[in-house]
Amino acid sequence: MIDFIIVIAYFTIILLVALRGKISADSSADEYFLSSRNLPWYSIALSTIATNIQGYQFLGMMGSAYLFGLAQANLEINAVQGILLGAFVFVPLFLKEKITTITQFISKKLGKRIALFYSLTNMALFATVTLGAALFWGAYAADMVFSEQLSFLSENRMIRIAILIVILGVFSAIYTYFGGLSAVVKTDIIQFGTLLLGGIVVCLTAIYHLGGWEQLYIKVPEKMHLHLPSDHSTLPWTHLFGLFFLNINYWCANQTVIQRALAAKSVAHAQTGLMVGGLLKYFMAVIIIVPGIALYGILGDSLSEPDLAFPYLVKTYLPNGVKGIILCGLFASLMSTVDSTFNSLATLWSTDVYATYINKKATDREKINAGRKTILFSLGTALIMGFILLYLKFDNPDSAFTHTLNNLRYYINCGIVVLICAAVLLIKPNRKIVLMAFIASLPINIALQLLFPEMNYFLRAFWVIATSLGFALLGNKGEIHNLTSLFQPSSIRIRNWGIALAISLFALHIIFH
Repeated sequence: MIDFIIVIAYFTIILLVALRGKISADSSADEYFLSSRNLPWYSIALSTIATNIQGYQFLGMMGSAYLFGLAQANLEINAVQGILLGAFVFVPLFLKEKITTITQFISKKLGKRIALFYSLTNMALFATVTLGAALFWGAYAADMVFSEQLSFLSENRMIRIAILIVILGVFSAIYTYFGGLSAVVKTDIIQFGTLLLGGIVVCLTAIYHLGGWEQLYIKVPEKMHLHLPSDHSTLPWTHLFGLFFLNINYWCANQTVIQRALAAKSVAHAQTGLMVGGLLKYFMAVIIIVPGIALYGILGDSLSEPDLAFPYLVKTYLPNGVKGIILCGLFASLMSTVDSTFNSLATLWSTDVYATYINKKATDREKINAGRKTILFSLGTALIMGFILLYLKFDNPDSAFTHTLNNLRYYINCGIVVLICAAVLLIKPNRKIVLMAFIASLPINIALQLLFPEMNYFLRAFWVIATSLGFALLGNKGEIHNLTSLFQPSSIRIRNWGIALAISLFALHIIFH
């Protein structure tokens, strides 16, 4: 009972904090979508990483770490590469143009037609896979830990999780609908603290029952390598090539993530916030990956379903009361992603489609209303996708489901990387060729999967992006900007911090090779 009281109190606090900053009828579109472009570096750091961390990290990635060990941490720590490119290359360009959406940058560089393709592609991805996956993982996690207590919803596990998907989706949509980005950022800061506390408790608990940190190298030394053999089916070391490009998509061209940087007080605040976020990613890698490895050291390979690693630790080793805090942490990871995605969808539709094509003379109030309608529509698509993912998960419960979802996302993400890289690199882009390269990425992806079904999906993404981007560059006769000129630190101090962060990533790969 105490666990439910803690969860209810948490939801109440989140709702009160979010609605305290409710957007009024005479508020500006900038205030609703970009928090009046006044975010400090610490809000950018905490809100960005809170948005990034989802239930699938605690369940899916921890389950994958149980199977594959430290190699799963590559997906966390190598975010630093994308964050540095975002901070020093992309964000200065975005802020210079004073854009609200990345689509506006694409429009200026590559034209309205390609920008529309870009925006619609992102909206389709956000409104389905991104939102659906976040809702699924949150509901799945809650049921894993509290299945007995939640049995009053339904005795059938699938129906019970489906009901939770609806509850969590509706709750997140309500405060995002009324509060805009300001409400999202305020709640994200609370949610980050909650998920961080929950993650630390689970990590230390796992290490305690393993027998200490040194036991990681004594009991499971084979799991403590970042780089697995090139013929590994899921995480060969060669996946780093594809991960390089895909990190550009996530940390440099993802409206949901980059929206905080677009709302920064200045370039310096944006760059500082992103780099602090990079340091936080190292810490998140520890509390997400290490418990999965430790559990393997405790149980061996006896855990039948990898994604049960996190729920097993919570249900087996944590007392009542603490479980409630952990569940709040899971809900925090869910809601911080869902509310940010809702807000980004509202921004994209209102700015890129409604105000550009449907109502070119739209007032700020009309733009906000259009964005709010988008939140309601995307709630519907998210719930449908959440139900679909629920079915897929139960159809193949033994898989590490995080990789199933990644594979699905990358069909779209590859083309997005081609567009954003072409927009930044090319001096005078041939728009028709760039559009062809973007469209070609999907059939190339499908063809490679059919011809080389055993190829790792990260490596396949690398070849898809390299081929399509190469076509775009060759079609433009290789006229690209000087790469060194693209790096734009706001000060020498920030530049030096960026270099130090890059060196730290390189050092981790050497130490944990």
